[in-house]
Amino acid sequence: MRTLRLGMTGTDVMEIQAMLLKTGYNPGAVDGIFGQETQDAVIRFQKANGLNPDGIIGPATYAAMMPYLLGYTVYTIKDGDTFYNIARRYQTNLTLLIMANPDVNPNNLQIGQQINVPFRFNVVDTNIDYTYEVLQRDIEGLKVRYPFLETGSAGKSVVGRDLTYIRLGKGPNQVFYNGSHHSLEWITSPLLMKFVEEFSRAYSTGETLSYGYNPQNIWNSSSIYIIPMVNPDGIELVLNGLSPDNPNYSDLILWNNGSTDFSTVWQANNHGVDLNHNYNAAWQLSKDAEEQYGITGPGPTRYGGTAPESEPESKAVADFTRAHNFRLVLAYHSQGELIFWDFMNLVPPEGRAIGEQFQRASGYTLAETEGIASYAGYKDWFIQDYRRPGYTMEVGKGKNPLPISQFDQIYSDNLEVLLLGSII
Repeated sequence: MRTLRLGMTGTDVMEIQAMLLKTGYNPGAVDGIFGQETQDAVIRFQKANGLNPDGIIGPATYAAMMPYLLGYTVYTIKDGDTFYNIARRYQTNLTLLIMANPDVNPNNLQIGQQINVPFRFNVVDTNIDYTYEVLQRDIEGLKVRYPFLETGSAGKSVVGRDLTYIRLGKGPNQVFYNGSHHSLEWITSPLLMKFVEEFSRAYSTGETLSYGYNPQNIWNSSSIYIIPMVNPDGIELVLNGLSPDNPNYSDLILWNNGSTDFSTVWQANNHGVDLNHNYNAAWQLSKDAEEQYGITGPGPTRYGGTAPESEPESKAVADFTRAHNFRLVLAYHSQGELIFWDFMNLVPPEGRAIGEQFQRASGYTLAETEGIASYAGYKDWFIQDYRRPGYTMEVGKGKNPLPISQFDQIYSDNLEVLLLGSII
């Protein structure tokens, strides 16, 4: 974490602003600009936490902020403590406090014993640029709040970042949702992460989810596997720019037409390969079509690589799929408010019927792809190899990257799809 001070900008500034806002230290706009209002909020935070109120986020202030970024703190039991009074002190939910400490007997607390105390606010922020670092921290925070979550790595990116998966449920009906094959479409990652958090909380507290779905029933009947960020390296380029220590630094500038600005054009991974053109589903047709789109090699988009699954990310997702028995898959992209449902007429008869139910749930339009977009995508490969329903969900409207201001509408449009997909 770099030291942050007045005048600086970046995704890390935005993360701190979002944390300050939800903890009651209003920093003004959550815009990634460390202005006077943000500095004033930092000073108020520092005073409240016994820190030097200099308005600079150095190691000590960042350490004090970390529990609030993770969404929980570690508390040491003192004489007279009970879970009830601890929950009241932190204004948190007693059920969630018990859930976060499955190995602790609330009726036999020991002085000096340490417990995890989840804060009253949500872990996943949906008003920020959603980086890989934020994703990993959110997964860590959710795993503490909800220890029943299964997480792991499906593989590594080109640069070595984990393609982390999350599992909701323990039932035999397996489904798979993934997001951010394309780096400009990073808004699909917080979409899936908010779903994980909302589902987990409802399951923990016994609440009913929106549209009347019962999380307990879904948990027992289905297993929802989620890889929220398939292309973390590309997202790093889009949101944080090209780092001088990137192993492909010079090549990436060359592939990006001589520019160091990746923020509005870059969909590919760190090899300049479009991951959603790197699956073995009419891959050669995709390669043959590249020339007419002006694609001659690695670049921002549509270059399918040297062979199907040449990239560690697409191979990891394909291997993850092969290792499971998925009844249905949803691949989240943006934009257009469309649902692509077929591939070369190979979809089973139920594929369109399910797609029509997703259409009714989301308000999106059922559609078929054209041109180079018709080949070598993840849902294409899944339909081809498994003859089961697979869908590409194109969320939101406008020009990628979509502004985070669209998030609430996107989530509202897709929540029932995510729930329905697990049981249909």
